[in-house]
Amino acid sequence: MNQLIQSALQKGDPALSEYKSKQMLKAYGIPVTRETLVQSPGEAAAAAGALGYPVVVKACSPRLMHKSEAGAVAVGIQDEAALLQAYDRITAAVAQPLEGMLIQEMVRGARELVVGLTRDAQFGPCVMLGLGGVLTEVLNDTAFRVAPFDADEALDMMAELRSKKMLDQFRGQAPADRQTLAQALVAVGRMALENEAIAEIDINPLIIDPQGRLMAVDALIVLQPTDRK
Repeated sequence: MNQLIQSALQKGDPALSEYKSKQMLKAYGIPVTRETLVQSPGEAAAAAGALGYPVVVKACSPRLMHKSEAGAVAVGIQDEAALLQAYDRITAAVAQPLEGMLIQEMVRGARELVVGLTRDAQFGPCVMLGLGGVLTEVLNDTAFRVAPFDADEALDMMAELRSKKMLDQFRGQAPADRQTLAQALVAVGRMALENEAIAEIDINPLIIDPQGRLMAVDALIVLQPTDRK
């Protein structure tokens, strides 16, 4: 079993934190944001300086699954003074113990996707691709495949989206890197097949930057006990 998952199950955590979820995505070849998990304002300032402003500040905990609603996120932080202010505000807003504070690069891109996974009782791991960000639930533009599947099937998923033109050259921005997206979709399915304790995966948003590169900006891996029937 993956060590991150094994450790979380032993602690009784319902999920991997965002930081650990992204570590697992990265291990499967899925591009994720540059970020550092810190434990103090001083470490936060050093991390932000190394990443380069602007940055994003997020509370990080395996039990904090809806960070925005909890006031646990600050985006577009431009300097150290704003960083320290955000650090203090988020620390005061979140009552539960934290794994740390996540200092993350600010990724810009108008195009957002969502990649998800659920376990169907009959078919097993099912991978979803859809329009991401705040419009995910409103437009419900999605495509599904049962894992395992190959890159050709992943490309077919992209072609099924009503918003597929967004993956082409778009308002002066480069076409999305479809091959990397296909590999990410295949990898999400493989991750669930190789780790029975994964109940759900949510990558939202997966941003397409103006150069067409993909980046997982937020991610959550929800767990279930391995002896679940």
